[in-house]
Amino acid sequence: MNQHDQQTRLLFLDRDGIINEDKGYVGNKAAFNFIPGIFEVVEAFVEHGFLPVVVTNQSGIGRGYYTESDFHNLTQWMREAFAEKGMPFMPVYFCPHHPTEAYPPYKKHCDCRKPGPGMLLSAASDLGADLSKSVLLGDSWRDIQAGAAAGLGSQCYVSEQPQPTPPLSNACVFQADNVAQVLGLVPQIIAATKTG
Repeated sequence: MNQHDQQTRLLFLDRDGIINEDKGYVGNKAAFNFIPGIFEVVEAFVEHGFLPVVVTNQSGIGRGYYTESDFHNLTQWMREAFAEKGMPFMPVYFCPHHPTEAYPPYKKHCDCRKPGPGMLLSAASDLGADLSKSVLLGDSWRDIQAGAAAGLGSQCYVSEQPQPTPPLSNACVFQADNVAQVLGLVPQIIAATKTG
């Protein structure tokens, strides 16, 4: 695996519900619990040349539940945990906005809040990535919508809830009940980026 391979294929990860348990507006270490299997899943993609990138809606900042500084401190701690597992490089993109339920300057319509693809497009531009060869793991349908809008090659909807209908056009979407189940789907998810 060389550095060029890492920069051309991205593994987009939602945070709350994929990396950590979604308890609603998680802004500190005390409320942050890693989901079983997440380190192994990310490692499996890294071994295939993917660079993990977190893309997370964080309207808790805009709503005043925690500050950007709180978020950055928690993010640094989270990244250190991945680094200890041999995954030292993990860019994080976040959207602090909400169109109606936030305080200025965060109360606004933006391109970065999922289901918009803004964070994914920014990451691809910054990292020189090929989105058609990149994948996303998300526990909300808005994650999957963002991936489809960005033109990702493959995605995995991590939820026990059925996929909404009608299905997204031109999007290869796998489904797993939980993060640990994703590990068994890694080969198929990657293969879909080569044929999709």
